[in-house]
Order: sequence, then C-alpha cells, then structure tokens
Amino acid sequence: MNITTPKSSKQPKKSTLRLIVTNLTFWVLIAIIAGILLGHFSPQNGVKMEILGAKFIALIKIFIGPIIFLTIVLGISGMGNLKKVGRIGVKALGYFEVVSTVALAIGVAVAYFFKPGKIDRSSLTLGDASAYTTNAAEHFSWLEFFLSNFTLQVLLAAIVCGIALNFYKKREQTILVLERFSNVVFLGLKYVMYLAPIGAFGGMAFTIGKFGLQTLIPLGKLMLCVYLTMALFVFLILGSILRYYKIRILSVLKYIKEELLLVLGTSSSEAALPSIMVKLEQMGCSKSVVGLVIPTGYSFNLDGTSIYLSMSVIFLAQLYDVHLSFFEILSVIGILMITSKGAAGVTGSGFIVLASTLTALHKIPVEGLAFLLGVDKFMSEARAITNLIGNTVATIVISKSERDFTELNLNPVLEEM
Repeated sequence: MNITTPKSSKQPKKSTLRLIVTNLTFWVLIAIIAGILLGHFSPQNGVKMEILGAKFIALIKIFIGPIIFLTIVLGISGMGNLKKVGRIGVKALGYFEVVSTVALAIGVAVAYFFKPGKIDRSSLTLGDASAYTTNAAEHFSWLEFFLSNFTLQVLLAAIVCGIALNFYKKREQTILVLERFSNVVFLGLKYVMYLAPIGAFGGMAFTIGKFGLQTLIPLGKLMLCVYLTMALFVFLILGSILRYYKIRILSVLKYIKEELLLVLGTSSSEAALPSIMVKLEQMGCSKSVVGLVIPTGYSFNLDGTSIYLSMSVIFLAQLYDVHLSFFEILSVIGILMITSKGAAGVTGSGFIVLASTLTALHKIPVEGLAFLLGVDKFMSEARAITNLIGNTVATIVISKSERDFTELNLNPVLEEM
C-alpha cells in the first residue's frame, strides 16, 4: 500500500514554488535550520528562545486531554461492541510488550557490537547528575506512575464514559453534541499548528545554544550508535511488520513528515500527539483503534526510549569496565521492561528512568550519568521520533489486524496548512 494524496484532474495545478511555500513541512524545516544557526553563532540569544518552544508545547498540551477523551468516547460509543474494546486493548498491550522488548534487545546487541563505551573517561565532560541520582533509589510504583501520567488518567476516564454512554437512553443526542464539540477542538488544533515553526525554532535554538554542537564530539560514537540503531529498528523491524500488511514504511514516514519535523524541533513526542491522531484517522484507521492505541502507546510503547536506555546501560558498563554476564544482561532487559514504562514521552524522562534502572542493577555507578548529560538532549530527538513512528505503526497494525482499516485517499487536514 502506498499512502499518497491523489490530485484531482479538475483542480488547477499549483506552481512548484507555491506548493513549497504553502507547505507546513517547509516552514518547520526552515525554522529548525534557523534555530541551529542562531544557537551555534549566538548561544546567549539561542537559550533565550526556550520560551517559544515551551509555550508551543504548553499550547499543544491543552488539546491533548479533549482530543483523547472525545476520540475514545465517540469511538467506543460508536463501536457498539464492548468485547471488541477489550480485545483491542489486550491486543495492543501484547504488541507493545513484544515490540518494546525487541527494541531493548537490539539496543543491547548493537552496543556490544560497536562498543561505544570503550573510550577514555578523562576526555569526557562531567555534568551535574545529582538531580537524577538523588531519588533514583526509589522503587517503581504503578500507582505513582498513573497519578503522574495525565494521558493515562484521561484514557481511563474516557473508556469509562464511552462504556457508560452505550447504556444511556439519550445516547444519540449526546453523541451529536460531542461530535460538534470535537469538530471545534480539531479546528482549533488546525490553527494552532500554524505556530509549529515558531515552536520548532525555539526548541532547536535553545538546545544548540545551551549544549553546543561541540559537546557531541567526545560522545560522537555513542550518538552515532543510538541513531543507527533507531534507524535499523524503524526500517527493519517496523518496516517488516508493515510489509506483512502490504504497507511501505517510507510511505508512512512521508505521510507523517510534519509531525516528525515538529518532534525533531521540540524534542517532545507529545507535541505531535493530537495531530498524529488526526492523520491516522484520515489514513483509514478507525476512531476507536486510534483512541485506544495512541494514548496507551505513549505510556507503554516507547520504542525509542527502550533502545536509548538499553544502549546507555551497556555504554556505562563499558565505560567503567564492568563485565555483565549473560544472566545480568537478561536482568537489565527485564528491569528496563518495567522501568521504561515510566518514561511517558516527556523530554528528559528517559534520563530519569535510566538513573532508576542503574540503581536497581547495583553494579554500574549511577554517577556515570554525569557523562551523558551533555548529549542526552541531542539523543532525546531520536527517542521522541522513534516513539512517534512506533506508535503510528502500532495503530496501523492493530487496525489492520482488526480488519477495521478503510483504504482512504483523503487530503490530510494538516497537509493543506
């Protein structure tokens, strides 16, 4: 399947220049380049641009709750089959666990093959890791995880309301009101997305201005390994899964290119959560599957974070010449299968989870995290992008497996912006 946007023969052809300058992708890309240049040549001004990225993400977060709630409630109430809701949920969680475990294993394997930690520690710059190591000894708590995860809270409330709505006498009238409200919310999102270039510019200018491109040199091998591993995971693992359903991974990536660039600029996969839900529904995935899989995936299907965590553990073990037995490697994967679920796609959360994992392992010095502080921000882009792609693929796969995927050829709402 090739996901394309057909052009009607009746519509007048637009000039190439007009197509470029009216495309959101073009302006986000220009903004990212401008942010890199400002941050590199004027670091002080680049750091000041943090407010632009932060405000844009804060604005996007306003839409996350209503969109998740409305999508799930309307999806479940329109499905009419509560058994199907449970089946989709179980199927999604099973898929998440298998794929994220594969991601963990790939991270370990590549780290052992390329040995990015076999370098001189004296050449590395130490950062202050006390903010992450102070509370690292605390045990992982599912209750605390739920209470601190707004997406999961909205997900649970929406599922309960969606099920209850099926038994409500005025169900159809309520659905009509919710659909109207949903249209207003998505229209608001459309206009907010016009600000995406500003958010991407601010996020990238701040990252380069504060951390500097020169920080990449000492840990360049680790950076290359992380990006290479995530590319292999996306094109080989996720690509093979999609190929089974006769869909090309490149077609999917082209389809969500605006979201990928937005995540690259802001370093947060949350920035693209509302718009990716819109895109997937327009692609042909059912509202119920999108509503259940995407919000759950943002907490339980963080493939990029899984790769980063496993590679970082092995990197630090190599850096300190700590030998890990095969059983200990399996233990690392087992621990990360639990702790990685606490990284909810927010910038920097993967680093906090890494501190908790090292503490639970009781073998690799937690202080070694200080060596990663300089490049962690640059690796967060790779994590967030891979997380986004992983959840996109998961939604398509679950929708396909449920035979709830309509072969649509629609002009994406956000494509026209």
